[in-house]
Amino acid sequence: MDSRFETNEEVVQAAKKALNQGAWNYLVGASESETSMRRNRLSFDKVGFRPRVLVDVSKIDPSSSLLGHKLRIPVILAPIGSLQVFEPEGGVASAKAADKFGIIQTVSSVTLPSLEDISQSTNSPKIFQLYVHGDWEWTQDIVDRVVEAGYESLCVTVDTAHYSRRERPLLMRWQPPTQRRPNDRFHQAALTWETMAKIKERSGLPFMVKGIATAEDAKLAVEHGVDFIWISNHGGRQLDHCLGTMDMLPEIRNVVQDKAEIIVDGGILRGSDIVKAVASGVSAVAIGKLQAWGLSANGAAGLVRVLEILEDEMIVAMGLLGAPSVSDLSDNFVCQADPVVLPHEMSTWVNMPFGNHVDHPYKNRIL
Repeated sequence: MDSRFETNEEVVQAAKKALNQGAWNYLVGASESETSMRRNRLSFDKVGFRPRVLVDVSKIDPSSSLLGHKLRIPVILAPIGSLQVFEPEGGVASAKAADKFGIIQTVSSVTLPSLEDISQSTNSPKIFQLYVHGDWEWTQDIVDRVVEAGYESLCVTVDTAHYSRRERPLLMRWQPPTQRRPNDRFHQAALTWETMAKIKERSGLPFMVKGIATAEDAKLAVEHGVDFIWISNHGGRQLDHCLGTMDMLPEIRNVVQDKAEIIVDGGILRGSDIVKAVASGVSAVAIGKLQAWGLSANGAAGLVRVLEILEDEMIVAMGLLGAPSVSDLSDNFVCQADPVVLPHEMSTWVNMPFGNHVDHPYKNRIL
């Protein structure tokens, strides 16, 4: 355990100190007005708890399962491009943390080192996330490499047909390594459900589609045999003015029912957020910014500490709710409620000290 950090607020502060301003802006920013990002947080803030009492919660089990593997908590690591910006080992550092703690990593197709090197770095299960940046021959080749490398599942991100305008990095003229080199986006923009079907058939792996935001597309995903519906607005980093992901969940869940599993990301910062999502019908949540903050603060050990804190927060929330196991969580434990703070990526941490080294939503009222 990295005993320097008692809360994930402290992890964020350490990450801010460790990163240059360009990398920090790339990580914490979103597209245009950052409305989608703020709504992600707001959609969690609007969920209240309905606790039950006089339930035996002397033992709490926050574990679950995904892809036939036990998860210590119902969390997976979201794919992050250019992880090497935050930790020199890149995707290997996340793999080590996932392996040590006991969850599943999703490996981005635009991070270093290679998909084979990351796969071989640990024996723990991994998901591969694909951006389609080439023709069908290119796609077949990378899918075959993913299968050969032993990945448990293939995930295709579908909300990047056009790259968004992320103004915090633009204002600094800073770009991550993946954007500094020429990149053919034609193929990503030309993706269709027919392409998804071909990729799914080629891989033969459990298939995830990441970037589903409506019931209409969830219905099409189910009709095309998608195994996992990954609700996401890319952390608010693609289309601005989207709903928050937890606000997308009810209509999607209503369509999907038991025909596929649901994963959600966007704005998840506390163990109570995980509990809210699972109670609302998801199999697991995915963390992005928290992952990169942990790596930036202290490499793989920093990320393990982030996960330990989330686990502690989950156990407290479940115990006080009257839900001794993840399987006990249901809609009965959650309800709609009024938020009490303005939404922002940091708004779950109202105790964050007002230091010059941290972007806090209430520091001088300017972000």
